[in-house]
Amino acid sequence: MKDFDEWNEKKKITQNENPRLYTVREIWWCRLGVNIGTEQDGKGEWFVRPVVVLRGFGPGACLVVPLTTSKRKHKLRIEIGEIDGKLARANLSQIRVVDTKRLERKIGFLNKDIFAELRKSAKTLF
Repeated sequence: MKDFDEWNEKKKITQNENPRLYTVREIWWCRLGVNIGTEQDGKGEWFVRPVVVLRGFGPGACLVVPLTTSKRKHKLRIEIGEIDGKLARANLSQIRVVDTKRLERKIGFLNKDIFAELRKSAKTLF
């Protein structure tokens, strides 16, 4: 059962926060929230999930790809190494634009070579 009401309360708080300063290639905990159907949700009290910033659209928005620890192999899941002690994959099927207010805490930077491969894979989608 998805808790849309609790996410709505967190979203109201998030709306009133300041935009975050970010850089392409950074990995952040991002408040993705509770979503519909197969759209990837955040987890925990603030409904967060790690994401990689693929591209910036100014100070208020950026293109991100959510990360997953699922071991399921798929051509749209690109292995990126360990994030916070867990093997992670970038889930290209869930790529989206987010407001930078959703970015909660920076985790680190993705390796340049892995990032280049991730961007290349993302470009093939379009």
